[in-house]
Amino acid sequence: MDDNARIPTNLRTLLILEILSSSDHPLTATEINQDIKLPKQTVHRLCNTLVRAGFLTQLGSSKRYQPAGRLRDLSAGLLDASRVQIARHQILVQVAREARETVNFVVPEELGMSYIDRVETDWAFRIQLPVGTHVPFHCTASGKCFLASLPPRNRRAFVASMELKKLTEQTHTDPDKLLAELKEISSKGYSLDREEFLDGMVAISVPVTDVKGRFFAALAIHGPIQRLSHETVLSHQGTLLDAAEQLRGTIFSDEDGNDALS
Repeated sequence: MDDNARIPTNLRTLLILEILSSSDHPLTATEINQDIKLPKQTVHRLCNTLVRAGFLTQLGSSKRYQPAGRLRDLSAGLLDASRVQIARHQILVQVAREARETVNFVVPEELGMSYIDRVETDWAFRIQLPVGTHVPFHCTASGKCFLASLPPRNRRAFVASMELKKLTEQTHTDPDKLLAELKEISSKGYSLDREEFLDGMVAISVPVTDVKGRFFAALAIHGPIQRLSHETVLSHQGTLLDAAEQLRGTIFSDEDGNDALS
């Protein structure tokens, strides 16, 4: 059996749209199927479904398909999302230039806080946590920033559900002590990592919120203790807060707080 015959159903229409978007002329179902090699009836059925949904249009009696208005609107939306990502990254570049340390844009996911964008410091000596890395909630600046944004009741329930794994001598393993710090973070508007995740690394993080003040992501700076002490890390708070405000204006495009990345 051909491997393409096992393509998941929900991906088949995407493959058809991908093939048409890379072609400089309309294609028949047979021409589309040269790459994906599905049963002929399946390709015809999927193409006709896309026509009825407004993603494709068929040229008269030629039986050739080409993108329709709904697909063009989708493409424009994706380009706009890319614009937002580029603008977001440029803000991180500005922060990195000013702080001369690594800057991270971090969002909460099931596995922990996920690094989805970053700009590395230009120092040769650096601590590398690449895009895609997941880090714990309880012992990182970005993770504690997220936890502190939760309502107190949800915060307590979240902490109670976690394993407070000891990663360094500074890691909080006592739920009450962690909750006390989270309350303080909520009041101050920033969080610190004092070598709680990695020995020799300190960090500061502030929340990036939507226009209604809801947590969306964390913006953080981290660096080695040899260059960024527990005291000096606080000097970057203002830079991060200004950048977080810029990011809110860039990511959220309307008064309802709708995410421009959606």
